[in-house]
Amino acid sequence: MKKNKNVQGQVMLLSALLIGGSILAATSVAGYLMLLKVRQSTDITNSSKAITAASSGIDWAMYQGKIGKNFSTQEISFTNGSEAKVTKSGTIITSIGKAGNSYRAFQLDSEGADRTLE
Repeated sequence: MKKNKNVQGQVMLLSALLIGGSILAATSVAGYLMLLKVRQSTDITNSSKAITAASSGIDWAMYQGKIGKNFSTQEISFTNGSEAKVTKSGTIITSIGKAGNSYRAFQLDSEGADRTLE
C-alpha cells in the first residue's frame, strides 16, 4: 500500500508541473502577441508623422521658390519630433520625412508650377 501512495504523489506532482508549464507557455505567447500589437500601433503613429513631415517639406520648398529663395538641401525639425530633409536638384524637389524608424518621401517636379490654369 505504501508504494502505491508514493506513485500517486509523483503523478499528481507531474500533472501540476505540466498544467503550470502549459499556462506559462500560453501567457508568454499572449504577452508576445500583445507586444507586437503595441509596436504596430506605434509604427502607425510614426508613419503618419513622417508623411506629414514630408508633405510639409514640399510645402516649405514651394514657398521658398515663391519668395525667390534658392536652396539645395535643407533639414527641418518639427515640434512633434519628426524631421524632413528637403533637396532640390534642378526642377525636382524631394522631401524625406522621418519619425522614429519610419521614413516617407514625396517628390515634386516644379517645372511649370508657377503657371496658372486657364
